Amino acid sequence: MNITKISKNIQNSLTSYLGNFPTVLSIVQKIDDAGGRALLVGGAVRDLLLGVAIKDLDIEVHGVSAKKLESILKSFGSVSLVGKSFGVFRLHGLRELDVDWSLPRKDSEGRKPEVEIDPFMSFADAFSRRDLTINAMGIDLISYELIDPCNGYEHLEKKVLAAPDKRKFVQDPLRFYRVMQFIGRFGMYPNNELNQICKTMDISNISIERIELEFEKLMLQAKKPSLGIRWIKDISRLSEVLPELADIIDVPQEPSWHPEGGVFEHTMQCIDAAAAMEYDTDKEKLRVIYAVLCHDLGKVKTTEKIGGQWKSFGHSKEGVKLAKKLLSRITKNKDLRDTVSILVRYHMAPSQFVASKAKPAAYKRLAKKLAPDATLTMLAKVSRADKLGRNPIKGAPLSKNYPTPIIDKFLKIAKAAQVEKIPEPPVLLGRDLMDKIEPGPQMGELLKKAYEIQIEQNIKDKQELKKIIFEMEPKEEEK
Repeated sequence: MNITKISKNIQNSLTSYLGNFPTVLSIVQKIDDAGGRALLVGGAVRDLLLGVAIKDLDIEVHGVSAKKLESILKSFGSVSLVGKSFGVFRLHGLRELDVDWSLPRKDSEGRKPEVEIDPFMSFADAFSRRDLTINAMGIDLISYELIDPCNGYEHLEKKVLAAPDKRKFVQDPLRFYRVMQFIGRFGMYPNNELNQICKTMDISNISIERIELEFEKLMLQAKKPSLGIRWIKDISRLSEVLPELADIIDVPQEPSWHPEGGVFEHTMQCIDAAAAMEYDTDKEKLRVIYAVLCHDLGKVKTTEKIGGQWKSFGHSKEGVKLAKKLLSRITKNKDLRDTVSILVRYHMAPSQFVASKAKPAAYKRLAKKLAPDATLTMLAKVSRADKLGRNPIKGAPLSKNYPTPIIDKFLKIAKAAQVEKIPEPPVLLGRDLMDKIEPGPQMGELLKKAYEIQIEQNIKDKQELKKIIFEMEPKEEEK
């Protein structure tokens, strides 16, 4: 059993953070007075030791019964059971963050394990049910001792992922995907034993909803999300998890355009480039990175040698169906799948528009096609990532400061046309035509035509546009 005092710096960081939550400190003291020990556990301990900001608090209480813990918590406000059989309490009605107060437990084997609460079990037994040793540590909130029965701190320093108990690890198959996202987020790697476990464990019955959350953590929180994907490939499970991505592993690219190598290497560099960009929201970031992940899937069907060079004509169009198929494995969010698919469909447009000297009207039409969830700004990010994923030194993209003048020019024109974030709003609406035409299909067709003319001729005046569309309408006797 490793029990050591945490460093003064870490203790200062923790006390400073807990100082924002005086009720938590009062509860901890009451638990101590009752003969129990309140341990900060899980991700908060890991993040604290890594110097990462703590996001939430999970406190495991040893040495007092469930009834006693509930009584202590109720003296501070209303209490709910997150799950009575799991021994997790939550105190409500405070101005502080929600805290999970749990009791040590052990789970039986099987898909529907029976849970046994045991406040007096050893720390080693209590922590052995956790997913990874770096998450199997606790800090006593009175003595500030680090309780580390599984050598988690040593593994944290050595950037090693290991299972506290290999038998218990496989009881929750979602842990396979947790390993994936931890590799990407922290740049840590499984030891041989954990790799062997993950190579063979059954992951066939995990719900898409649970898988989706782990992929979101990989894409949104990892500096290099490619590391998690590369690991799945390295343990020979990519064809099972994301077969559409596995299919591009051996697809070649023309070296003069792609010195980094084949489509898979290119894609991995691209998602890391996309992860390094700045975004307004997590929603935007997730859509862009997924679009980058899928942008070249179509090359598996279109790549051929023409005139001695590898070409992939039409790969963006072919990629749409494959992108939807890949995403259906990790999300049920149709809006997300549709948004990603349209970004995949038009990811070549920025380069094509600049090369062909497209007029502002073309930018406006494209902005309308991408709406409502995708924008020209998002499309530019996908295209920029495509340019940066061409580093001949494999394993990392070109620097985010590497010049991409074509994308800069595309954005400049889009901004000048005022459609980089939203389409140009229509000048004419249905209410503007009510004096001349009844609502219905004919009005819809007129409004559609009016918008096309507005964009093509850059008309901003409502009356001028109205006059044009009604002059174009054939008179009754001509119909």
